[in-house]
Amino acid sequence: MKKQILATVIAGAALLTLAACGSSSTSTSTGTSGLSGKIIAGGSTALQPLAQQASTEFMTKNPNVQITVQGGGSGVGLTQTSEGSFQVGNSDIFAEEKSGIDASALTDHKVAVVGFAPIINSKTSVDNLTKQQLIDIFTGKITNWKEVGGSNEKITVIGRTEGSGTRVNFDKYALDKATEVTGPTQDASGSVVTMVAQTPGAISYVAFSYLTTNSNIKALSIDGVKPTDENVTTNAWKVWSYEHMYTNTKKETSAEKEFISYVTSDTADLKKLGYISVSDMKVDRDAQGTVTKK
Repeated sequence: MKKQILATVIAGAALLTLAACGSSSTSTSTGTSGLSGKIIAGGSTALQPLAQQASTEFMTKNPNVQITVQGGGSGVGLTQTSEGSFQVGNSDIFAEEKSGIDASALTDHKVAVVGFAPIINSKTSVDNLTKQQLIDIFTGKITNWKEVGGSNEKITVIGRTEGSGTRVNFDKYALDKATEVTGPTQDASGSVVTMVAQTPGAISYVAFSYLTTNSNIKALSIDGVKPTDENVTTNAWKVWSYEHMYTNTKKETSAEKEFISYVTSDTADLKKLGYISVSDMKVDRDAQGTVTKK
């Protein structure tokens, strides 16, 4: 009799164990993955609108993950990620382009493409500049809009601070690496837009993702080519870059990987916010600036 009772107890325990295992599996299949962690994603202000929106949506879906999005510029993003202060470094430039950074210690995630355009105060009566005129303006050789077909109005050049990925790309691909004239600078794209909108005769440059944020600015064409997504995809508009999210290769967590994957997953949001999907590009470009057709 005791043997029968013992056998019954053992069988019951086995059934309970199987039920528990089944319950755990069901929980996983319904999406309760247990993803958790704290992420600071900082750097590029050109990428900030996308990172900010994606982080809000991602945290709603994964309440145990806390994401803080900061600006500061691409140089800050790369440096802080290398040092471990940021978990995700947002950058408009390749890590190889930033001095003092060990690119081999970072993992590059290209999440989008963005174009950069020269912007002016909307009251300035100019819509197109040749590339040479643009270079002459930003190097201080041309100082009045009347010299390029506009009204008699002083040009105020508003630059970007050192370490800005937007500046690196604009100087490299729009100004042929010419040295910008010394003048007022801003460290954030939103501040640039505000300053240009409020300053008669002002000129600067921002990512396409900021072109619709203020009706008192307008983008300029260069050599008759308009700053559009379509022209970026073919490299007809050459002032563009990949938007990178870098992680520390040895410290990368599941939460970071899942967040970055989420950023790239919604191409509708990319387009709505002024970015281009990497998959839409008809060309590739490497860290040296060499462009090849896909």
